[in-house]
Amino acid sequence: MIKSGIGYDAHQLGEGESLVIGGVKIASKLGSIGHSDGDVLIHSIIDSLLGACNLGDIGKFYPSTKKELKNIDSTQMLAEISDFVYKKDFEVIYLDVTVIAQKPRISKYTEKMKISLSNILNISVNNINIKSTSTDNMGIIGSEKAIGSQTIATIKKNYK
Repeated sequence: MIKSGIGYDAHQLGEGESLVIGGVKIASKLGSIGHSDGDVLIHSIIDSLLGACNLGDIGKFYPSTKKELKNIDSTQMLAEISDFVYKKDFEVIYLDVTVIAQKPRISKYTEKMKISLSNILNISVNNINIKSTSTDNMGIIGSEKAIGSQTIATIKKNYK
């Protein structure tokens, strides 16, 4: 059985914070503000995978109320969710990701992001598409005060 799931995440941007997208540190004067490292791309992937598998959402597994999760590395979160999903006999087939940001431009980082995600999820880089768009200066993202990401995950249920 083939299923799809949609994930979305957004974080405020602030000075003095680091910006990590897709497990890759991005050169930027602004960074994500969040309970974890604020990696919107990975958070949207996690929600899309959990949604496709009917397993809830990121907050069920990593609630912001848990102090021990403060500043957790999102690649660790994705690795744990990936293991959980595979143990439930689901297989990740394809990811289509859109990062929504006025700045920074991420095109020079997308190959590194794909490699990072490929290694974590154990899928081919050819099965991961990462693109970006701006909001043409509209809204909170367009004013460079936030960043977002949306993912559609395609998964397969393996029956034994």
